[in-house]
Amino acid sequence: MTRSMETDLLDPADPDAAPGPHPLTDEEQADLHAWWRAANYLAVGQIYLMDNPLLRRELVPDDVKPRLLGHWGTTPGLTFVHAHLNRVIRQHDLDAILLHGPGHGGPAAVAGSYLDGSYSEIYPHIGLDEDGMRTLFRQFSFPGGIPSHVAPETPGSIHEGGELGYVLSHAYGAAYDNPDLVVTAVVGDGESETGPLAASWHANKLIDPATDGAVLPVLHLNGYKIANPTIPARISREELLDLLHGYGHDVLVVEGSDPQVLHRVMADAMDAAVARIRQIQAAARAEPGRPRELWPMILLVTPKGWTGPKEIDGLQYEGTWRSHQVPLTGTRDNDDHRRMLVEWMRSYRPEELFDEAGRPVPRILAQAPPGFRRIGMNPHANGGLLRTPLKLRDFREFGVPVSVPGAAAHEPTRVLGSYLTDVVTANPANFRIMGPDETESNRLGAVYEVTDKVWHGEIWPVDVNLAPQGRVVELLSEHTLEGLLEGYLLTGRHGLFSCYEAFIHLVDSMFNQHAKWLKVTRGIGWRAPIASLNYLLTSHVWRQDHNGFSHQDPGFIDHVVNKKAEVVRVYLPPDTNTLLSTAQHCLASVDYVNVMVVGKQPCFDWLDPDTAGLHCARGLGIWDWASTEPEDPDVVLACAGDVPTLEMLAAVSILRERLPELKVRFVNVVDLMRLQDATQHPHGLSARDFDGIFTTDKPVIFAYHGYPWLIHRLTYRRTNHANLHVRGYIEEGTTTTPFDMVMLNDMDRYHLVMDVIDRVPSLQGRAALLRQEMVDARARARAWTRDHGDDIPEVRDWVWPDARDEAGTTAGQLSDTSADFSPADAQPQN
Repeated sequence: MTRSMETDLLDPADPDAAPGPHPLTDEEQADLHAWWRAANYLAVGQIYLMDNPLLRRELVPDDVKPRLLGHWGTTPGLTFVHAHLNRVIRQHDLDAILLHGPGHGGPAAVAGSYLDGSYSEIYPHIGLDEDGMRTLFRQFSFPGGIPSHVAPETPGSIHEGGELGYVLSHAYGAAYDNPDLVVTAVVGDGESETGPLAASWHANKLIDPATDGAVLPVLHLNGYKIANPTIPARISREELLDLLHGYGHDVLVVEGSDPQVLHRVMADAMDAAVARIRQIQAAARAEPGRPRELWPMILLVTPKGWTGPKEIDGLQYEGTWRSHQVPLTGTRDNDDHRRMLVEWMRSYRPEELFDEAGRPVPRILAQAPPGFRRIGMNPHANGGLLRTPLKLRDFREFGVPVSVPGAAAHEPTRVLGSYLTDVVTANPANFRIMGPDETESNRLGAVYEVTDKVWHGEIWPVDVNLAPQGRVVELLSEHTLEGLLEGYLLTGRHGLFSCYEAFIHLVDSMFNQHAKWLKVTRGIGWRAPIASLNYLLTSHVWRQDHNGFSHQDPGFIDHVVNKKAEVVRVYLPPDTNTLLSTAQHCLASVDYVNVMVVGKQPCFDWLDPDTAGLHCARGLGIWDWASTEPEDPDVVLACAGDVPTLEMLAAVSILRERLPELKVRFVNVVDLMRLQDATQHPHGLSARDFDGIFTTDKPVIFAYHGYPWLIHRLTYRRTNHANLHVRGYIEEGTTTTPFDMVMLNDMDRYHLVMDVIDRVPSLQGRAALLRQEMVDARARARAWTRDHGDDIPEVRDWVWPDARDEAGTTAGQLSDTSADFSPADAQPQN
């Protein structure tokens, strides 16, 4: 259903129609218009002025910034929405936040929070007077000041404006488990062309009106991007409305350029939208399981650069792409442009808006909602204030027993699923699991014993684990899931994102923005810490038996490590108990991005729960039971990752048998950042400690889960770096057996033994036969795989020597990917 707010507001014959709006009085309209003019004046001043903020003397070149940076085109539409949201917050006692999808409209968000007083409360040196206004203007897009986008420094914001496409997913994430919150999300029409935004329209089918808040999308159609028209503005209105209706929205159209008319139309639309939201929620809360209804949204159609210069140097600006950024670019050295700037700013009649001291006049200050209802001060927009720690039981209660290393095997993520079941149960309203149709595939299906996947589409008899209320959110859009989780975290809650390792790259850019947000907020005292963004990456590069090369890419780790050291953490637990320890740590942490990488296939249990906890607390350590001489080694064999650990231990078993005199130290790394120097990362080892473990002069053979050059990058300053030799993924892959995969990338046990022989000086003249045998073993294993379609028995059935006589899971079961799986596990993977 589509309603033109100028003609057909609500159908009185519709029994489900929301109550009609209360028409604006002339005084209310004048007050709204005054606030909007003031916000626009402040926005223009931020872009252009260093001094003379109220134009109380002639504007001279030195009053104008030497570098004009910012974006005007979207700003007046954003201030218009802000003005009207203030009104409905006051009128309906609404708990609401505002997200700016066109993040380039930073001047609008700053102006709004300045007018409601929150900016000066947070930044006392920027007062509500002429001096404060001067400082407000000068700092914008200025060295040592604030960015031109909506940013962490902006009160009321949870949404970084550096990249487009995330506003709706952030909004729906914020609405989860916030039953009284209304999130107004302004979607730019250029932004609406992005893939992440297009997919996020579907998030309204994953919101429960009985227990969640609501999102009010406002699609701001001003027609242009930087240099081109937008697609939504150049398709027929009928086609656009059909699209929005198909996304599940009842569209309220607010269109025009005369603000005197549009204020009344927008007020009616906002009232109708709020009333409809409350009606949907009340019905769902009174009648659980009620069929999904269309949510309201607003299509706001206004000119690009509204109220700005209509023409500059003979070219049209208002209503065109030319107004996107800075319309008057020569105001410092062009007298005509400077004169036009003065005319533009004075068109808002600032003398009516600010008193002699430069303070907004009372009618404008009165537009602000009270206290924490102000958009700039709503605690949901500073979610750390609302965050409560998760209730987490000790992971050891869920750990698997280990009598002898390698005597038994488990699927690490399946055991983690049991732990997460308890997390969900103990935290029923502030923890969610996100995953792109892979929760079951990634062996976390135990959580369905206590919750479902949230779903507001049709549910058929064949479906399982679908319900209107659920703590698991699945959608085949990594972008949308990332945005939902970010919005959830930014408003004070906790979560976990489970994904196939290769496809987490789809959110590389979204991760960038969130990591930058965390980095900046660490320097902003009024921003309270939020729960960490936790990634669980599984179905990883080394075990893609069904999928092959397209699913083999461990490079997300490299991408993460590029970010500031105080923000990012990367963990590679080698077995089940270390995964449990790592997960508990990550879920309890704040203000980090934590990346956990572990396989879902059966994996030998190397460490008992207590030892695993100690090992993870250290981040790396010597495994004395896997070493032949941990104190004074001839060679250090190190590893990071579950498959590298397996291969390196298998190499050690060969060396123990064939070269018993060789002194080996075995080192396992769980926390990858321990490899960096303590001066480079908070988790880094001191030079003394690193040299004590990896020695200063002995060969170090390192088997690593990802691209080998990352280990060199992390350790290039270390004393013994010249003796470090790393094996890892070298972009060789296909659909093949597990051992053939490591052989393709030269990280197999035989190659690791060869590396030891090649790099330990005392072996180079007396282990030639063993080296030859290793070359032959590789060839024999490759041929067996090609002939039998399985790994050679000596590899497939390998067991750590100390576990050979121990009862428990056999190595044959370790390789059997069909054992102990649920029917869902046997289905084709994505």
